[in-house]
Amino acid sequence: MNPTPPTDPLQDDAARRRAAREAHWERTRKMTLLLLALWLATGFGTVFFARELAQFEIFGWPLSFYMAAQGASLVSLAIIGFYAWRMRRLDSEAATGTEPR
Repeated sequence: MNPTPPTDPLQDDAARRRAAREAHWERTRKMTLLLLALWLATGFGTVFFARELAQFEIFGWPLSFYMAAQGASLVSLAIIGFYAWRMRRLDSEAATGTEPR
């Protein structure tokens, strides 16, 4: 009969914290890459596709002009606000050890 060696609770706790930290950073990286892609699409995409977007109008102005003047700035502000809100939730969930919602 081969008895199993007793497990060290400190090693189990360290492994659990390491796994939770890796999961936290994985979620953080995915969210950051998604928000950077959105920022690139609104900042670069509207300039690159300005002629095609000029067909559409918002409040009497071509969409390309509106996005260059107002829209890209508003989207960037929304990205910053979402990032701050979501990171606060992710950080607090990582600190308490609860599952993300």
